[in-house]
Amino acid sequence: MSDWFERQQRSAAQEPWWFWRGALRYGWPLVSVFGSLRVTGGVSEQLRRGPLLIAPNHIGNFDTFVIAIAMARIGLRARFLITGGIMDAPVVGPLLDRSGNLRVNRGKVDAMRSMQLVDIALQHGAHLCIYQEGRVSLDPGLWPERGKTGLARIALDHDVPVIPVAQWGAHEVTKYEDLRAMLTSTATSPLRRPKLQVHFGEPVDLSGLQNGRPGDAIKARNRIAAAITRDLVPLRQDELERPRFRDETRPIADRPTAAFPGGVVPDVLP
Repeated sequence: MSDWFERQQRSAAQEPWWFWRGALRYGWPLVSVFGSLRVTGGVSEQLRRGPLLIAPNHIGNFDTFVIAIAMARIGLRARFLITGGIMDAPVVGPLLDRSGNLRVNRGKVDAMRSMQLVDIALQHGAHLCIYQEGRVSLDPGLWPERGKTGLARIALDHDVPVIPVAQWGAHEVTKYEDLRAMLTSTATSPLRRPKLQVHFGEPVDLSGLQNGRPGDAIKARNRIAAAITRDLVPLRQDELERPRFRDETRPIADRPTAAFPGGVVPDVLP
């Protein structure tokens, strides 16, 4: 058994590191340096007592920090599924590991071990944040993509509530790539003061669906994407077609890749 897996098994069963909890609890002023942070919605006290799956849209490199602080603001204990490449990075990787975040080795022989860690964490009441899209959206309008069915399958398998989280503005803090562009945009963000908005929606209705039944994981994925998209529309009301902020470093697909292009969600979903 790999050393990292043994270590993370112990971590998944425990409360996140005290330093991580403190950094998130008191990190609001630091994030607010880079923009004006506003959190709306919330999660009931009853739901906060048990395991939760937090499902945000992914819009940029800075949004994980914003989501983590916003979660702490409403009384949630943030843990993230993080790719192995980041967890192997010097300094940052060990800190994220120690803080109780869970490793995902995509495309590797031990990838299924990540699901074992998720099982342990949820059994111990974790508030686990998973980006359903698995990447920053490549949609020209930056609307949420459908993504994979992993989050949906976890929710159905464990019967854990999914909280949709719509966010907007964090993409304006740090550009997508190119080190110089990333550093310049981050350094000028305190002057530009982008509006960093995070909204926690009502639990996604996954009633009538079950894991293992053909098509149900896809239906669950679509319902999650729909809930995020609906809540995102009011946050970006003045820029529904395309983001105002131009990031020339962000790859853009040739055609819409959004689950619901333009934020238009049907009234009725399967």
